[in-house]
Amino acid sequence: MLFSSSIFLFLFLPIVLIGYYVLPKKLRNIWLLITSLVFYAWGEPNFVFVLMASILLNYVFGLIIDRVRANKKISKLVLALMVTLNLGLLFVYKYLGFAIDNLNAIFGNVLPVVEIVLPIGISFFTFQAMSYVIDVYRGNGEVQKNPLNVGLYIALFPQLVAGPIVRYQTVADEIKNRKETLDDFSDGVKRFIAGLAKKVMLADILSMVSDVAYSANAAGDGSLSVSFAWLGAICYAFQLFFDFAGYSDMAIGMGKMFGFHFLENFNYPFISASVSELWKRWHISLGTWFRDYLYFPLGGSRVKTKSRLIFNFFVVWSLTGLWHGASWNYITWGLMYFVLLTFEKLTGIPGRFKNKWAKAGYRVFTLLAFLLGLVFVRANNMTEAFRYIATLFGFTSNVLHTAYTTYILKNNLVLLIFAVLLSTPVFKILREKCAEKPMLEKMAKIVVPIVYLAMFFVSTSWLVIGTHHPFIYFNF
Repeated sequence: MLFSSSIFLFLFLPIVLIGYYVLPKKLRNIWLLITSLVFYAWGEPNFVFVLMASILLNYVFGLIIDRVRANKKISKLVLALMVTLNLGLLFVYKYLGFAIDNLNAIFGNVLPVVEIVLPIGISFFTFQAMSYVIDVYRGNGEVQKNPLNVGLYIALFPQLVAGPIVRYQTVADEIKNRKETLDDFSDGVKRFIAGLAKKVMLADILSMVSDVAYSANAAGDGSLSVSFAWLGAICYAFQLFFDFAGYSDMAIGMGKMFGFHFLENFNYPFISASVSELWKRWHISLGTWFRDYLYFPLGGSRVKTKSRLIFNFFVVWSLTGLWHGASWNYITWGLMYFVLLTFEKLTGIPGRFKNKWAKAGYRVFTLLAFLLGLVFVRANNMTEAFRYIATLFGFTSNVLHTAYTTYILKNNLVLLIFAVLLSTPVFKILREKCAEKPMLEKMAKIVVPIVYLAMFFVSTSWLVIGTHHPFIYFNF
C-alpha cells in the first residue's frame, strides 16, 4: 500500500487514526501492530510471514542477550549469531540470485538459477531489527519482555518499508510511555502534507523527464542529446530527493500523529560544501546506522595506520552500495564514494581551501559527483550507465542539443525553480524571519493553513487521475 494512494489517504489512515484515539491507551500498541501488519500484507500477503519471522527472531535474541549480558564472551557469540541470521535472511531474499548469477558467469552454469521475489523494505526492517538487539546489548534501551512491543518497533507502518531507519534507543521509551498532544498531531499533519506534495507535485512530475532521458539512453540509438542527458540527470537527482525526502516527511509526520518522534532523515544535502558533508545530510538514518554499528566497531578513524582507515572506509562504502541493491551498478556507486570520501579524509580537502572561489568550485564538484553517481543508480546496467556518462561529456556521436530540450525545459522551468528553492533552506529562513515580526506572524497563521489545504487538494487531485508512482526506495 502506498502512502500516495487514495485507499491509504481516504480509508486506511483515517481508520487507523480513529481506532487509535477511540481505544484505551493500553490497547493502542496492539492496534498499531495489527494495522501495520495489514498495511504490509496488503500487496503481497505472503511476505508478512518474513516480517513476522524477523520480529520473532530478534525478540528471542533480545531476551537471550539481556540474560547473558554479564558474560561478555557468550553475549558476543549470541550477538554474532543474531547478525549472521539476520543478514542470512537478507542475503537469501536480496542477494542469492545475484551471487548465483556471478558464480555461473565465472565457473559456467554450475548452479541452478533462482527467482526470488524481494519483500518490500526488507533492507530497512532488517537493519531496524538488528538495531534493537544491538542497543539492548549495549545498554542503550531496556529489553522488551512483551513480543508485541518488539513487533511494533520493527513493523510500525509509517517507517516500515522505506525508512527512516529508526534506532531502538530513539523510541525505546516512547513504545511504552508516549504522550500524544494536539500540537504534535497538528505538526504531524502539516509534515505529512508537505511530504505528499513533494512526492506528487515534484518527484512524480520530474520523473517524466528523467524517464524519457534514460529510456532514450537504454535504446542506444543516439537519440539522446547531450543537453537532454544533463536535463534528465538533474531531474532524476531532484526526483530521487523529493521522492525519498517526501516519504521521510510523511513517515515523520505520521509518527507525530501517534506520539512518536523519529529523527530527521534529510538536512538540505544540496547545500553541502563537500562529499563528506553531503553524506551527513543525505539519508541520515542509514549513514548513522553504518557509522555506529559498523564503522565505529571497526575502529573508525581512530586507528593507527592509514591502511586500516582505508580498509574501514572500503568495508563501509562497499556494503552501503550493496545495501541499496544487488547489482554491480550499486557496488560501483558505493566504491565511487569510498574513493571520494577517503580522498577527503586523507587530504583534509576542502577544509584546506582558503579562497572563496576554490570553496565554491568544490561545492560544484560535490554536486557533480552526486549527479554522476546517480547515473549508476538509475541506469539498468553498467553498460547503460557508462554510455549515459559518455553522452553527458560529449564522448559519443549524439548531437549536442535539440529543440526538444528547450521545449521540455520551458514547460518545466517553474517546477525546477521550485525544486531548487525547496532543496535549500530559503523558505525555512523566511518562516523564521516572519516569526520575528508579530504582524507577519499573524498573517502566517491565516495563510499557512490555506497553503497546506491547497497542497493537499492538488496532490490528491493528481492521485485521483492516476499519475502517481511507487516510491523509489521501496526497491531497497
